[in-house]
Amino acid sequence: MSSSTKTLTIPALLILLGLSCVACSTKPDTPRKAEHPIHPLFLQRASKYDLHRTLSPESMNQKLKSLFEAARWAPSSYNSQPWRYIYGVQGTPQWDKLYDLLVPFNQEWVATAGALILVISRNTFENNKPSRTHSFDTGLATAQLFLQAAHMGLIGHGMSGFDYDKARTVFNLPKDYTVEAMIAIGEPASPKNSTEELAERDAKPVTRKPTSEIAFEGEMIT
Repeated sequence: MSSSTKTLTIPALLILLGLSCVACSTKPDTPRKAEHPIHPLFLQRASKYDLHRTLSPESMNQKLKSLFEAARWAPSSYNSQPWRYIYGVQGTPQWDKLYDLLVPFNQEWVATAGALILVISRNTFENNKPSRTHSFDTGLATAQLFLQAAHMGLIGHGMSGFDYDKARTVFNLPKDYTVEAMIAIGEPASPKNSTEELAERDAKPVTRKPTSEIAFEGEMIT
């Protein structure tokens, strides 16, 4: 990531990602408030549990292409682009392989999602030297994927509740690739299709630490 790269404002960055102000005017079901001015899309994005699938596999595949396109344009150390995504759409053998990796709790609510994505990163550069920032870079790409999903009216929910070792075996991953996380993609549930348990879980207030606890001028405060 070059220091000579021009700094973009949030609206400019979103324009480059193809995110319009129309989508950003949509408010999340649970009101969120920022301490300081930010683009509304950051508050719109939410990791809901109550997901539904009404899109056809063909439509979901098209939408996934846009999510991966957003991820593709993330910055990375030496432009190494270490992120990789293995995905499956509901109703396909690829979905079954990913779904079987999940712990029982996640299988329960993910069953109504439209797609699953396994997030992987290459932990070495092309010259096979170790990359210290492969997880950081992949996190940046995945954040862009989540923002694109929110813009498109989709829900992206990240998970660590799955069998990492089994994932490596099932997909025959080389040792220079790291399994990072799993993502469920789906559409927001309509009230008539929601279960009481998941609706209550999603209705809980979302909190974040204040900026004073995560950003420090000049020295770390613990």
